Amino acid sequence: MNPADVPGLPEGVASHLHEEGIEELYPPQAAAVDAGVTTGESVVAAVPTASGKTLVAELAMLSSVARGGKALYIVPLRALATEKKTEFERWEALGFDVGVSTGNYDSSGEWLASRDIIVATSEKVDSLVRNDAPWVDQLTCVVADEVHLVDDRNRGPTLEVTLAKLRRINPDLQVVALSATVGNADEIADWLDAGLVDSDWRPIDLRTGVHYGNAITFDDGSQREVEVGGKRQTPALVGDTLDEGGSTLVFVNSRRNAEAAAKRLCEVTAKRLTDGERADLRELADEIEGVSGTETSADLARVVRQGAAFHHAGLAAEHRSLVEDAFRARLIKCVCATPTLAAGVNTPSRRVIVRDWQRYDGSYGGMKPLDVLEVHQMMGRAGRPGLDPYGEAVLLATDYDTRDELFERYVWADPEPVRSKLAAEPALRTHLLATVASGFAHTRSGLLDFLDRTLYATQTDDPGRLERVADTVLDYLEANDFLTRERDGDDVRLKATGLGHTVSRLYLDPMSAAEIVDGLAWADEHEAEMHRKLDGTTTRASGSSAESTESVESDESAGSAEAGGFRPASEMVADADGDTADDDGPDTAGTDRTYPTPLGLYHLVCRTPDMYQLYLKSGDRETYTEECYEREAELLGRTPSEYSDSDFEAWLSALKTARLLEDWANEVDEDRITERYGVGPGDVRGKVDTATWLLGAAERIAGDRGFDAVAVREAKKRVEYGVRDELLDLAGVRNVGRKRARRLYEAGIETRADLREADKSVVLGALRGRRKTAETILENVGRQEPSMDAVDADESVTAETASATRDDGRGDAGGSDQASLGDFG
Repeated sequence: MNPADVPGLPEGVASHLHEEGIEELYPPQAAAVDAGVTTGESVVAAVPTASGKTLVAELAMLSSVARGGKALYIVPLRALATEKKTEFERWEALGFDVGVSTGNYDSSGEWLASRDIIVATSEKVDSLVRNDAPWVDQLTCVVADEVHLVDDRNRGPTLEVTLAKLRRINPDLQVVALSATVGNADEIADWLDAGLVDSDWRPIDLRTGVHYGNAITFDDGSQREVEVGGKRQTPALVGDTLDEGGSTLVFVNSRRNAEAAAKRLCEVTAKRLTDGERADLRELADEIEGVSGTETSADLARVVRQGAAFHHAGLAAEHRSLVEDAFRARLIKCVCATPTLAAGVNTPSRRVIVRDWQRYDGSYGGMKPLDVLEVHQMMGRAGRPGLDPYGEAVLLATDYDTRDELFERYVWADPEPVRSKLAAEPALRTHLLATVASGFAHTRSGLLDFLDRTLYATQTDDPGRLERVADTVLDYLEANDFLTRERDGDDVRLKATGLGHTVSRLYLDPMSAAEIVDGLAWADEHEAEMHRKLDGTTTRASGSSAESTESVESDESAGSAEAGGFRPASEMVADADGDTADDDGPDTAGTDRTYPTPLGLYHLVCRTPDMYQLYLKSGDRETYTEECYEREAELLGRTPSEYSDSDFEAWLSALKTARLLEDWANEVDEDRITERYGVGPGDVRGKVDTATWLLGAAERIAGDRGFDAVAVREAKKRVEYGVRDELLDLAGVRNVGRKRARRLYEAGIETRADLREADKSVVLGALRGRRKTAETILENVGRQEPSMDAVDADESVTAETASATRDDGRGDAGGSDQASLGDFG
C-alpha cells in the first residue's frame, strides 16, 4: 500500500513519508490501515520489534487530529517519552503541535490543551485524570505503547485502569494498542473492543539460535561457525560481529555483570577501531565524565574510550542517553545491558546475545528463568532496517542439555499470555480511592461496575475475587479516613474525604499517606518531649551551618558513637534548661533546632511503599541498629522491636535510605555517596526525585491536617537542591544548583539579593570563568545588565572557592564544573 492511498491522512503527510523514503507500507502497517486505524477504528497491533508499529500510531494520531481531535501517546518509561516526542516533532513542519509530560503528579497540565499530540507515561496520564485535566475529555485517539506491560506487577494496573477511565470519559475514543507478539493478543483486542493485527512479519530476517561449542545452531537447523578457542563465548561472538561490520547488544542479569562484561569486551572492540573512531570516543568519554564525578562515571568513560559501554538503571539519565545515541550511530560497538534496555528504547544491533537467561528472585528462592516474552523482547533488538542485512539473536549454552533446553524454553516457544495484575491489594488501594475521588463511582455497585470494564474482569475465572479484594481495600480506606461508606438501600454510597481527595490528587499510595499522617501526628504529639531530648543531644547532621563538615563526611564508621558523639535518646536525661550530663561533642544543636528534623522526615517518607528502599548489606544491620538508637529522638514513631525481624529490618532499610538523602542535603559529594551506599548516580537521582515528591505531598498533608509544615518544607527544599539551609535561597535560582551555590557563597554572595548586586568579576571568578553560565544566572536572578562583556574573572576568588570546596569535600570530584544532580534548574 502506497502512503498516498491511505484514507483519512491530512494533507502533506503522504508526501512527507515519501521524502523519508517510505514508498510502500509494511504488511502489518497496511493491515492496520485496512482495519480502520486512520478512520477512527480501535486496533491492537501485535507485531515484532522494528516492524513499523510507531508509524501505525502516527497514522492514527495524525488522521484523528485532522478530524478535529486530540491524540495521546502513552509510554511506559520517561526516557521513551522523550525519544517519542523527538520523533513526533518532525510533524510540526505540517502544523502539528507536540508536547510531553512525565512529572509533577499533582498538576493538571493545562498547558497541554494547546497541543495536538501529547506524549506521557501511564502514571502521568493517570494523575492528569485524577487532577481533572480540562483537555482529557477532548481526546479522540489514545495510543498505548508496549501494552503487554499490563502484565507487569508494578506498572500494569495503572495502564489498565487508565485505559478503562479514558474509555469511560470518551465513549467513542479510538484506542490503538501496540505490542510485541504475545500469546493472547485476541483477549486484549476483545477487552478494548478493537480489531486485531497479529503478525510475525519483519522487514529483515531475524535468525534465532543457541551457541554451543564452536557454532551457532539456528531455529531452522542451519549453523554458523564461531570458534571460541581459548576465549569465552561472548568475546568470540562480539568479535565475529565486528569483523562483519556489525554491532552487538549483550544482555546480562545484573548491573555488576553488565559493568564487568563491558570491561572484558572493550579489549575486543578496541582492536577494531579506526583512528577517527578513537578520537570521537575520547570526546564522548570526556563528556560522560563531565556528567558526574562518580566512580561509575569514570568506569563508563574508561570502557567507552575503547568502543564498549554498559547500560543499567544505576547510570544517570544523561549517561544512558549518551550511550544510546553513540550506539545507534555505531560509534560504540558493543553495549552490555540489563533487561531494562529491551523495554522499548530504540537501540537495535546486528547481533543480540542473551548471555544470562536466569536472574535472582527472592520470592522464587534463587535463580529464576526469564519469561519467554522478556527474552523475545531482547531478541527483537537484533537487526536494523536499512543498515543490517539480517539480525541474529543468540543464547549461550555450555553443554548439550542446556542447548536443548534453551531451544525448547525460548527459541521455539510462544510468549506467555498477558495476565492482568489488578486484583493485588497494593494496586487496588490507590486505584479504588482515585476512582471514587475522581467521580467515576459513587456507590459500591458503581465501583464494581467500573472494575468490570478492566482486563482482569474479562480474564478471571473467579469473578467474586475482585469483589472480595475490593471490599477489603474499602475497609482499609475507610479505617484510615480516606473515604466514608453509608448504607443507601441495597447499595453502599461511597464518598472521598478531604484527605482522600488530597491523596488521590497527589498520586500517593494511600498506605504511604497513612504512614505520613501517623508520623506527623506522632511528631505533633511528642514535640515537647523530643525537643528536650534533641536539645541535649550532640548532632552530626542536622544541616545547620554550625556543623562540622568532617562529621558529615565520615566514612562507614559514621554510625559509631565515637564519630558523632551520640548517645541513645532513651539514655538522655535533660534538665529543665535542656543540658545533659554528656555534652562533649563537636557541635551542639541549640534550643532553636527545628523539629521534626530533616533526618526524621526523610526516614518517614522512606518508610512508605512509594519509596524503593536500599537493601541492608553485610554488616549494615549492626551499623544502622547503632545509628537507629543514637538518633531515635529524630525518628517519627516508635522503633520496632529488634525481635520483630521484618519490621525492624524495614525500619533500618528506611534509615539507610534516609541517611543517603541526608548526606545529599548536606552537600556530600556524589562520588562519596555512591561509594558509601553502593549505588549508582542514577539511583541517587531517583531517591532525590522520589523524596522531593513525597515531602511535597507531606507538606500538603501537614497543612490540610493542621500540622506545622515549615520543617517539612525546609527538608523538601534541602533534598531537592542538595544543599544545607544557608544555600537554599541561592540554589533556587535557575541554573545555579548545589555546587555553584556553594562557590558563590564561599565568595561572599549569600543571597539572591547579593547576586543581583555583586561585583561581576567576583561572580565570574566563583563560576570559574564560565561567561555564558554567569550571564544566564544573572539574567535568571533579575540582574538589570547581565552581560559579562569586558569582565575579567577575579582569579583570587576562583582559587579560594576551588580550594574551599575541595578541602571540605563538597566540591567537584575531578574538577568538573558541570551541574550535578541537585542542579535541576
